Amino acid sequence: MVSDTPLTSSSQPEATHPFRVANFRAYWVSRLSMTLAQYAMLLIIGWQTYNIARDGGMSVAAASGQLALIGLLQFAPLFVLTPFVGLAADKFDRRSLGRLTVVLQLICSAALAWATWHNAITLPILFAVAVLLGVARAFSGPALSALAPNLVPRKILPNAIALSSISWQVGMIVGPFIGGYTFSVLPSLPYIAASVLFGVAIVALSLIGKVPQPPLRKGQHPIGQMLDGIRYVRHNKMVLGAITLDLFAVFLAGATALFPVYARDILEVGETGLAQLAMAPAAGAALTAAWFSFRPLENNVGPKMLWAVFVFGLATIVFGLSTSMPLSLAMLFIVGAADMFSVYIRQSLIQLHTPDDKRGRVSSVSLLTISASNEFGDFFSGSLAFLLGPVAAVVTGGAGAIITVALWSRLFPVLRTTKTFDPPDEIVLKRTESKTQEA
Repeated sequence: MVSDTPLTSSSQPEATHPFRVANFRAYWVSRLSMTLAQYAMLLIIGWQTYNIARDGGMSVAAASGQLALIGLLQFAPLFVLTPFVGLAADKFDRRSLGRLTVVLQLICSAALAWATWHNAITLPILFAVAVLLGVARAFSGPALSALAPNLVPRKILPNAIALSSISWQVGMIVGPFIGGYTFSVLPSLPYIAASVLFGVAIVALSLIGKVPQPPLRKGQHPIGQMLDGIRYVRHNKMVLGAITLDLFAVFLAGATALFPVYARDILEVGETGLAQLAMAPAAGAALTAAWFSFRPLENNVGPKMLWAVFVFGLATIVFGLSTSMPLSLAMLFIVGAADMFSVYIRQSLIQLHTPDDKRGRVSSVSLLTISASNEFGDFFSGSLAFLLGPVAAVVTGGAGAIITVALWSRLFPVLRTTKTFDPPDEIVLKRTESKTQEA
């Protein structure tokens, strides 16, 4: 029989709450500090990129193209390194790997603080930092995600996952606030604050004690494992439909890359308004996630996911046309809430409709599509703004998301007919057989 003893270094294996485990407390502080620093820094990188381009004589469209490059430069390392970062997280000490990625991000924030303080910030510097941040995030995600389950006993792991998600949501909301409002006081201050927060994250990661790490399994090459995941996704219409629906909707309707354009030239609200624009969708997502933690969905989950993406696209269109700050904030709040609504359903369906032995590989495919829809979506939005102008780009993207819903409801009718999260009988049978074989 396989042992149920958790892989944890905690000195309190009978802890009833994750915060009673010292290793998890340190992990949670590191995750929160790092997320705050990342979102504060990324907001100002976009703001500085757009302002340098505009002050240098570029048109609104041409300056939007520079924002597209920022998105592309962050996505490229994630795309290239995805097959290898999971192997690194399994082969090397995850704490050390996590610390190295935070050190790299601290170097980036310190360099930007120095350049901004000395009025030496340039587009090439910002572009170079974007690449380095993409590399750091590519390695930190798998390493820290794989570390978390080994820090607490299995019986309180769901609580730990929820608390970890809360730290991420708080970082998404408070990080832009730190970035925008500290920039209004002193332009280099957001990067100084980010450097301090990255330092806190390094210290917290260093406080995590030795964590047992499963031995690396010999066998298939990581690229082959990813191809297996892709093959499974391709043949499972439910999983394929859910993943690609999110991919194309967010890819087309991602307006976040153009927030600097709206803050400076359309709404004319400056860096503090920019912070509010970035915080609004995060607040909507956080409240929706909190609601589902108390009132989980049970019925008509497939149709509700399609309607959520429809609302996401519609709110994006209204935001694109808005010249009123209150209306824009309201629409972005709805955008974030609708996005989290669909993400909640999509992640639940993917997890429950995928056999245990393929879940890791399918998750890697899902993570790659998330990166494509976010960072590469920023490149698409900026490029479209370069060609059509920012308002037309956002409106077109929102309309594209709505069209995607219509097409996907036809191409994947299983999305329209799925009523509950319950997996198919054959997946339940496979899980039962797997547990029987382990016993």
